Amino acid sequence: MISTTKASFDYIRRDEDNNVVEIKRAMDDISVSIKKGSFVAILGHNGSGKSTFAKHLNALLQPTEGKVRVSHMSTSKHENIWNIRKKVGMVFQNPDNQIVASVVEEDVGFGPENLGVSTENILQRVKNSLKAVDMLKFRKKSPNHLSGGQKQRVAIAGVMAMNTDCIVLDEPTAMLDPIGRKEVMDTIYRLNKEEGKTVVLITHYMEEVVLADQVIVMDQGKVVMEGTPREIFSKSEELKKYRLTVPEVTTLAEELRKEGAPISKTILTEDELVAELLYWIKK
Repeated sequence: MISTTKASFDYIRRDEDNNVVEIKRAMDDISVSIKKGSFVAILGHNGSGKSTFAKHLNALLQPTEGKVRVSHMSTSKHENIWNIRKKVGMVFQNPDNQIVASVVEEDVGFGPENLGVSTENILQRVKNSLKAVDMLKFRKKSPNHLSGGQKQRVAIAGVMAMNTDCIVLDEPTAMLDPIGRKEVMDTIYRLNKEEGKTVVLITHYMEEVVLADQVIVMDQGKVVMEGTPREIFSKSEELKKYRLTVPEVTTLAEELRKEGAPISKTILTEDELVAELLYWIKK
């Protein structure tokens, strides 16, 4: 679906005379591959380059060096940008920055309308997209009357209505309360597993990545770790070097193991911990 080959990006600051006064490398020699239909999570502390990387995936930014390809199309070629953005949609941290209409169904239909989709197809796409994110009953509502989590689900529906194969979400739950976070994450998991959408999730909440197929850890613009959630979270000491933690339940399981509990693997969820402990109690 997406591949990057030695991709780097520099932010360039210029003075009033257009002279370069500062060059900051935000993405440095990144080579990764994202398979169609997979759920990929990208972790990193603030300033690690993960949001810059996300913006390369639908050609909002083009690499200074190296290549980024979406379905074999180079993002650096201007003639590909329109087709790339039909393939990959972005959902940002603040849903208010993406909502443009005063009625939910009109907002969801805004994207496909700009793509030249027929009115009949737009209506069907809006209905299907709102149904997929469990917001169909709010279709006639004003977004101003929705909660943060509901607004974010409307933003996701807007991307879905454009029939994108991949949804890139840049810290979509950062501004939400726990209930809103759960609503949005349940929607993301469902879109990936039931709708077959490729999902790239940028987050700093460790609990949100335990169901991912692949985890990429970034630091100072580089990919420093890559693997499954279990592989990544089994290396808690290495994660600390990059100012990252592991899920709370993983920490609890590690502490129990130190106290002699017969826990045989890296624990990612509460259900796994309970199952592991019950197995040994019954044994």
